[in-house]
Amino acid sequence: MSDFLELAAHRQSCRTFSGKQVEHDKLVKCIEAARLAPSGCNAQPWKFVVVEDPLVVPEVAKCTVQLGVNEYLAQAGAFIVVLEEHAKLMPKLAAMLDSQYFAKGDLGGAALSICLEAESLGLATCMAGLYDRPKLCQLLDLPPDQRFFLVIAVGYAVKDEVRPKIRKPLDEIVKFV
Repeated sequence: MSDFLELAAHRQSCRTFSGKQVEHDKLVKCIEAARLAPSGCNAQPWKFVVVEDPLVVPEVAKCTVQLGVNEYLAQAGAFIVVLEEHAKLMPKLAAMLDSQYFAKGDLGGAALSICLEAESLGLATCMAGLYDRPKLCQLLDLPPDQRFFLVIAVGYAVKDEVRPKIRKPLDEIVKFV
């Protein structure tokens, strides 16, 4: 990609993964991009579980099949589970705000950083917001009360075809003052 807008336009939620395993070094780069994401008060309320073991990847995929959707994630080569951690705010802010005040925005930025870095590396992603949290906790040896944000499927797309994006027109979403 030659510029950021081109990268953002090319990134899409993959529905046809090839099943090819994802190289470890590419997954590390995706996590590095998330680690560098902006974070309110530098709280960094995140942790990540990278699932690359070929025996565990299909089990995570099964955990994402909910309400009749996400079957296509069975062919993903890896998963990155984005976990929400307790945000530590500066004392002055912590006295006025809930500790998780910025967390959702921070986690969204980290998740997008993962997806954009993956795209820049020739990988495809799909963010899954539906998953069986208790089963994932058991499978990934996490505490039963662990807070999840997203499960991101990562892999190689069968086709590198970009679908047309249906987005609201600019004049409907912005006001310049």
